Order: sequence, then C-alpha cells, then structure tokens
Amino acid sequence: MTVAYEATPELRVKFKQPFGVLIRGSFEETMAKMKTVVDEGKPRIVSVGDRVTRNLHEHGINPQLSIIDNKCMRRKLPPENFIAEKVVHVNNPAGTITEEAIAAIREALENNKHVHIIVDGEEDLLTLVAVLYAPENSLVVYGQPYKGIVMVKVTSEKKAEADEFLKAMKTVRKAK
Repeated sequence: MTVAYEATPELRVKFKQPFGVLIRGSFEETMAKMKTVVDEGKPRIVSVGDRVTRNLHEHGINPQLSIIDNKCMRRKLPPENFIAEKVVHVNNPAGTITEEAIAAIREALENNKHVHIIVDGEEDLLTLVAVLYAPENSLVVYGQPYKGIVMVKVTSEKKAEADEFLKAMKTVRKAK
C-alpha cells in the first residue's frame, strides 16, 4: 500500500464544509429528496460512507459505486451485504488517499457494473477521488454528520475543485 496524498491540518478544517449541496433533515427526509433527484435526472450514483450507503439501499436507490469502511462516526458497524457485481477491498488509512484506493475507484467508474469498495481504514477523503473520476452529471453523495447528506453533481468545475484539494494535500507519492 502506497499513500499518495495526506491531509494537512489546514485542509482538515476545510473538509468539514460541504463539498456540494447540503440536504438537511432526517434520514427519511433526505432520502425522499434524493429519490426525487434520482427519478428526475437518472444520474449515475456514487455513495461514500456507511450510513448514506445503507439509507440509499434501504430506499431502493442502488449506487453504481459505494465506498464504505464499516464504521459510522468512528464506531464499528456490522458488515452489510449490498447489491454489487463486484466487491473490492482496499487499504486507506485515516487522513490519507492511497494509490490502491485511487485505482479501485477509477476502475469501478470505468465500467458499468455495480461495485462495492470496502475500505480498511477511512473512506472520507475518497469523495474527492470519486468526484475527480466520475463521469460528468454523476451524483456523488456522502453524509454530513448531524445535518443531512451532501449531493455533489459532478461537473468540470467540481472536478477542478477536487483536483485543487488534492494538489493542496501533502503529496507523499505522486499518484498515477
């Protein structure tokens, strides 16, 4: 496992702000809004995080790619079996992005299969990689603790913003 990027203390503060549109509300309220968005636009969905991934599946929204670490708020969760054609395990320590995780996300987004990535470590920063490599008009969704969910519509502007965050991170080894 090779670490490609590591979050700096300054960036950790910035990462606490929503990277997309914050949808406030309970699980039921946020999933109702999500269902409306999905029904209207039929976007490719990428979910990052255990709670949001579980909620999406419980509400009949099956992401093309889901990325989880079997933890919620740093507490262990029992493993969940989601609908997926392929399950991939990667190492990605907290506060980092590994080359292994980048490669798994890129490969998953290049095909049209339902892929489930299980992270040993932490998946939070992988939202940036998902936005960077997802096709435009995809929707990357993650949870914002105690507030709701964040929906990131993938555009060239959002891709550039994700790339800028990665460039601002401490580069441990240049990612491929």
